[in-house]
Amino acid sequence: MKKLVFLCAALMTGACFAKLPALNDEAKAKADEAKAKTAWSDKVAAFQLCKAQDRTAAHYLKTKAVAEKPPVATPACADPGAYVSPLTAAAATPAASNAAVSIPANAPAVKK
Repeated sequence: MKKLVFLCAALMTGACFAKLPALNDEAKAKADEAKAKTAWSDKVAAFQLCKAQDRTAAHYLKTKAVAEKPPVATPACADPGAYVSPLTAAAATPAASNAAVSIPANAPAVKK
């Protein structure tokens, strides 16, 4: 019985060291999309926490007589804005090869 348990454990150990195949482009894009969405969600959560802390501090200062120290100025909460997929953002910006447009030497100057 002990040999059978040892044999099963030895066989399972080999499976633990197996490598997964490399991700294809679609799976990499999906993983990048999920990573970007998670980062944006974290920024939204931090923004909501900041706003809640501001409301709590304002309520505290309004209801309590805090005459010893003046309130400390804190930076404003940064709104992360709406979620923009990195795939659509990359598609909306021109490619680097299109950015370098050659202008002919005899082109008229444009006044601004």
